[in-house]
Amino acid sequence: MTPHAMPSSLDQLHTEVENCQRCDRLRTYCIGVAQTKRRQYLDWDYWGRPVPGYGDPKARLWIIGLAPAAHGGNRTGRVFTGDRSGDFLYAALHRAGFANQPTSISRDDGLKLRDCYISATARCAPPANKPLPEEVSNCSSFLDREWSMLGRKRVIFALGKIAWDAALALARRHECLVPKPAPAFGHGAKFMLMPRLTLIGSYHVSQQNTFTGKLTNAMFDEVLRQALRAMS
Repeated sequence: MTPHAMPSSLDQLHTEVENCQRCDRLRTYCIGVAQTKRRQYLDWDYWGRPVPGYGDPKARLWIIGLAPAAHGGNRTGRVFTGDRSGDFLYAALHRAGFANQPTSISRDDGLKLRDCYISATARCAPPANKPLPEEVSNCSSFLDREWSMLGRKRVIFALGKIAWDAALALARRHECLVPKPAPAFGHGAKFMLMPRLTLIGSYHVSQQNTFTGKLTNAMFDEVLRQALRAMS
């Protein structure tokens, strides 16, 4: 892509994400979910499209998740919005001072992020929450564009191993020296991608982790504090 072809703002990139049709399997699945809905959301007009990133363009903290949830982001049109994962994440961001409120229910609920931007490895909800490698690859250019646009980033905060691996691949594409074998993912894992840019890992905020106690509020708050220290 030539420099003049780059979108001039994140808003333009968000529009491009929303209109993406690269993955037939994901588009078919998301549209199907939007049409059949879940019983408690029958009165919702589901989003049913790829879900763009959200947050502060001047953010120093860039959170990368896995993918929208079928009845979360795929329903509401905003990352980590309208599901239990989002309940956990935004409550923690509010405690840490990154969000003006602890809840994220819909695109018009008044949520604002400060010094934080959130996006995902895959922008469409995948069946069984498992995007295929080629689908992750198809979405990688969106991460590349965000990398370029988020000029103040100091921490990439990867939620789960797939996001961690995607962040390392992203860093390699942008000439960061990532060793082989790559740094291992773990909760609280940390790797300096370049001076003043640190990759930090956390268990994903999925119900599978938060409901079983694999990831607690205290554990997540501690890793966010680690991110805050790396941002300074």
